[in-house]
Formats: sequence, structure tokens, C-alpha cells
Amino acid sequence: MATEAETTFTLQPLDDGSAEVFGTELPRGRSVALAGHKLAVFTWEGCKVTVQGEPAVMYVADETPMAAYVNAHQTLNQRREEASKAAPGSAACRGPVVAVLGPTDSGKSTLCRLLGNWAVRSGWQPVFVDLDVGQGTITVPGCLAALPLEQPADVADGWSADIPLVFYYGHSSPGENPQLFKTLCDKLAALLARRAAADPRAAASGVLINTFGWVDGLGYELQKHIIAAFQCDVVLVMEQDRLHATLQQDLKTLSPRTQLVKLPKSGGAVKREADERRAARDGRIREYFYGPPSAPLQPATQTVRAADLAVYRIGSGPRAPNTALPLGAVSLADPLRLQNLAPSLELLQCLLAVSHAPTPEAILSSNVAGFVLVKDVDTARGTLTLTCPAAGQLPGRYLVLGSLRSSID
Repeated sequence: MATEAETTFTLQPLDDGSAEVFGTELPRGRSVALAGHKLAVFTWEGCKVTVQGEPAVMYVADETPMAAYVNAHQTLNQRREEASKAAPGSAACRGPVVAVLGPTDSGKSTLCRLLGNWAVRSGWQPVFVDLDVGQGTITVPGCLAALPLEQPADVADGWSADIPLVFYYGHSSPGENPQLFKTLCDKLAALLARRAAADPRAAASGVLINTFGWVDGLGYELQKHIIAAFQCDVVLVMEQDRLHATLQQDLKTLSPRTQLVKLPKSGGAVKREADERRAARDGRIREYFYGPPSAPLQPATQTVRAADLAVYRIGSGPRAPNTALPLGAVSLADPLRLQNLAPSLELLQCLLAVSHAPTPEAILSSNVAGFVLVKDVDTARGTLTLTCPAAGQLPGRYLVLGSLRSSID
């Protein structure tokens, strides 16, 4: 089913069976209101669901890949059981670390949500890692984020992201600064490895990694870096035979113990145009500040002295690719260099991450506390007007600028 953002429909299962949406069971005897969603309702044993309202698209699928998906889940659960019985601290106590790869709009996020919800319902607490910087499942786009899953995702609002671990990359494509992307991958992977070493239950529950849809050229090399950095022992490939075949060959050297599995694409996964993806990114930023329709938030606007803050960009900003340079020349730009920026109109409508870093030198190694949106810059008075998720002093004075902007008011 699919509907536009301004229209609403409700779902309610009847008492003669159970149904689920992406692995989350629909509550019996209670309707769920949905707006601006694309979703699939599935039942294993048969169930009637009442639909009130007019979804833009609604149909019954003749075929479904759910059997293949649940088989993958059962295999992962078996590995978790084996890991939980192993000696703490041993290599065998580590549960499955799963990377989901595939081209854009092949159903990667949906599969991660299914596997995560089923794992939680089975009593496990895997960590969901979102590396799809162009989408932003856990928080705003442009982030590498990790979230321990403690309960199934809400049907309408997804997983509760009260305690995510977030590093701000700042761009919608990993190709904007691949060295920074790899550096943040390494830092996030190291932190999750430390968490698993300290908590046997977390180690046995494993990790689910959602990746981006760029699977050619540099994108493919970054995908291989993800597999190596997180020490993935299971790779699920969505839809594409060529990607599966290439990985099958390369993993023999890169990670010979990694199990590679090809899964079918769901018929409900549809290709989105570039403008649709941009609108979705803007929608995620809006939702961060204003909340979803079911639980609206009241962001705060505050004006702060520019002298009390410091805005940094990682890297040297836009630069010509090596292919555009004279023959034999290479770019001298440092992709990890910190550049302090003076307040200017360039910051208008920019999304800034509030870093936990105690010093500028620690920005690269520090996660972020949250985000603010620049609504006005008064260079004469030396002030910035910011939209913040809540009122009060910012949790840090160092702000990180990427290339993401938003048109929200």
C-alpha cells in the first residue's frame, strides 16, 4: 500500500489471525493510522485486515520473497544461539555481522527492518547500523549511525532512536569524500567491537548493516571496505547477479570465511527518481525537527553569538576530480583537514552537526549530539539564528558543516 503525505488511511487486523508490517505485528483490536507511507502487510497463517481511507496504491501480490527472508532470519538466529553458548571473549561468541548490499531501491532497508524486528521478537538485541548516507533511517541523512534494537519498530514511526551512536559525514553520497567515509566506518566499527567485547549478549546478538546503493567502481570498493572494517561474516545481496558474482570472487581473498547469499527483490520495491530522493531527504530532516505526523514536536529557535560557536568543515570543500587535473597531477587537497569557517551567508539553510568533541582536534574522532539548522546569519551583529530540536544551551560549541541543506521553514 502507498499513500501521499497529506492523506491518511488506517489498518486494523480482525481477531481471526495475525498480520505484520515489515516484521512488526499489527496490534489486534486497535487501528493504526498511516500517512505518507509505502508498506506491505503480510500474514503467515491468514488474516483479514480492514482498511479505512483511500491509499493511492493498493494490491495483493501473487508472489512474495518472505519465505527466503525468514529462512535467512532463522539461519542468523541459529548462529546467535551458537554464539551465546560459546566461551565469553572467544571468537566463537560473536554473533552474525550481516551486511546487506544491493543497487538503489532494491529493498535493502526493508530487509534490515524485517531481520531486525524478527530478531528482537526472538529475544535478541542486535545493533542496526545505517551507512546509507543518502537516506537516513536512524537519524538525518549524511550520517553513519548505529542503534541497539530493544523492541520492534513502530509500524508508523519506525525504530525509536533515543540512544543512537552517530557520526556526521555531511554528504548524501559516499563519493563526496570517500576517505572521510572510510575513516568514520573504521571508528564506528571499532566502537561496536568494544561494545561486543564488554557484553556477551550484545556480541551474540550480532549486527545488521544497511549499505548505500552505489555498487560500481568506487562505490563497490567502499562496499568492500565496509565488509572488511566491520568483519562481516554474512553478506546478503539483493537482486543483482553481477554484484553477487563479483563479490563471490573477491571475498575469496578479502574475507574467505564470509558467507554470501543472494536474495530476491520484493515486488513492492520501486525505483525512485532523483527528485523523489531529494524530497525524501528533506522530509527526514523536517521529521527530525518537527517529528512524525503521529507525534509532532515543537522545535526551538534561538539566536546565539557567533563567537560562542565554531563551525568546521572536514576536507577542503568542493574540488575537481583527479580526472579533471593535468596529466600526471594529483589533488593536494586533504580530505580530512579541518577548516574553520567564519559566519557568512553560505551557512543559510545548512544542517550543522553539534559535536561532542572537547577540542577542534577531536572532531574527527567524536560522535555528534544532534543537529541544528541555520535560519539566519547577521554578520553585522555577529549572530546566528538556529532551529534546534529543543530549547536550551547547545551540548557543544563545535559545529560540523557538510553539503546538506534544507528548505524547511
